[in-house]
Amino acid sequence: MNDFFVPEKAYKNLDFLNSRDARVIRILAEYLEPLQRMRNLKVNSTVLFLGSARAHPDKRESVLGKYYWEAEELAFKLAEWAIKLKPKGKNFVICTGGGPGIMEAANRGASRAGGKSIGMNISLPHEQFPNAYISPELSFLFHYFFMRKFWLVYQAKAVIAFPGGYGTLDELFETLTLIQTEKMQKKHVPICLYGEEYWRNVIHFEALVEHGAITPKDLEIFEYCSDIEGTLGLLKKRLINLL
Repeated sequence: MNDFFVPEKAYKNLDFLNSRDARVIRILAEYLEPLQRMRNLKVNSTVLFLGSARAHPDKRESVLGKYYWEAEELAFKLAEWAIKLKPKGKNFVICTGGGPGIMEAANRGASRAGGKSIGMNISLPHEQFPNAYISPELSFLFHYFFMRKFWLVYQAKAVIAFPGGYGTLDELFETLTLIQTEKMQKKHVPICLYGEEYWRNVIHFEALVEHGAITPKDLEIFEYCSDIEGTLGLLKKRLINLL
């Protein structure tokens, strides 16, 4: 009796799934799998922390080291407050890009408060590993940058941008652009640029107004924040109205 060849089902064919032709399936997977996981874990909303991956906890005297510990403390106090709200599901869950530096600091603060936190990592040529403070069940790894950016912002009810470099600037300006163009309905979502001295030194937003590139009203999309208690007060006041 001859053996019959049994073909592989398409959804089990790894050569196909990793091919160029199946790219749309991989993109959909990076949308649907996080969606299912967030729903199953009852994550309703997040607070997104952006900032440099180069901020080191042992360099307290450096500019970035100082902000590492301020991010950790702010995330701790924010998570501690959010846990006590006890609505149905989880609201204002701390969310980061999942790497080291400011991202680690925010996940670390949430962990210290006893809260869950999200890490949305990206596969890179020089591998960026998830930091140790992310809740394992909320640790994600993306291949596509645009899907990672979608999930960073999609459930965010506030965005706090700590000092950072190209990656932070990219994520910040994309968020500002989406709000400015009303492609993202986040008019009531606070965007905090934490560390006013740093941000004013790095970006002269007023020059964009002077040259007519943006309107004065566009400067109202974000606010400068420079201390933990002031930022916490602003966020609590704004977030409680978004439940």
